[in-house]
Formats: sequence, structure tokens, C-alpha cells
Amino acid sequence: MTAHAAQATLAEPSRQRPQRTYATDEDLLARVLAPYKKHCLYLRAAAVTSRDGKASAQCEFSIPESCYIDDTGHLNSVEVNICYNQMMYYLVAKSVKEGLLAGFESWTLDDFWNHQLPDILIARFSSNFRRPVTPRSFSGEMEFQSVTRRTPGSGAPFLHADTSFRYWDTDGGRCDGQSTLAFINIP
Repeated sequence: MTAHAAQATLAEPSRQRPQRTYATDEDLLARVLAPYKKHCLYLRAAAVTSRDGKASAQCEFSIPESCYIDDTGHLNSVEVNICYNQMMYYLVAKSVKEGLLAGFESWTLDDFWNHQLPDILIARFSSNFRRPVTPRSFSGEMEFQSVTRRTPGSGAPFLHADTSFRYWDTDGGRCDGQSTLAFINIP
């Protein structure tokens, strides 16, 4: 093997599968959000859609009060990141539970719970604020665009995932961005 990372794209299914949508799994959502402080539980609902080894989530959020600063009146970058984390954790957990997302076929929910905090890393995160989003009630969605298994040189294999996300409110507020994830110590 060369010094370059060996890669295998996992989101290239050999046959098309029909689209499936799953409503919010309240018990799963509660377990996904369990690590968060009570005043930081922003994700209220999430519908997960799967098609051809890819998965996305459409979510509803509410931030009654910022967890760290006086009220700014708009969604800010810290809250964008917290909401992204909650949305992403739920999407991965639901995908594992239902066998939806390419790259996670061998994972169990126990694997997810064991890896949720220590082994799911945000390697890159960027957001663009187009118009202020009202934090009291807003929507969001994210999509896994690709999941690739990589093995760097003599290092341990990991999953590299490119995702996109966006948030909006009923008053025309908009925010979007991209994030690259690394799932390390994979089963």
C-alpha cells in the first residue's frame, strides 16, 4: 500500500432501492439526546428518508433560550453546530437501526451508543448565514452525500463522510453549510 489513503466509496449501490421515510422515533430521539444538558435539547422531531444507500433528515427545532449567551434574536454559529450535532446523531442512529446508510451496514445500535461521543468527529464544518433565522421555531435538514471507508498508510480504517445541511424559518431566514465527519475506531 502506498502512503496515500486507500479508499472505497460505500454509497454506490448496485441496484436502486425505493425511497423510504421514517417518522420521528420518540424513544430513539430521547436516547440520542440523553448526553445533552436539559437546556440544550433543541431537536424536537426528525423524519429520516433513505434512498439508494443515502440518508437524509428533515427536522424541527426550538431554542427557547440560548445555552451560553444573552438572547441575540437570531440563530448563531454555536447553536447551528449544536443543532447539526443533534440532527446528525439522530440520522446516524436511525440509519443504523433501520439499515439505511451505506457504510454502517455492520453497525448495531450498541455500536452507535459506544461511538456516539468519543468516535464521531467533525473534521470540517462551515456555515453560511443568508438571512437571520428565528431560533424559537425553525426547520432544518441534512444529507449524507457520501460515505467512504479510508485506511491511511499504516493507520486504522475510518469512515469519512461528507454532509450538507440547511436551516430555515417561516420568515425567510436561511442558513446552510457543509460538514466532513470522521468515524474512528469503527467496528
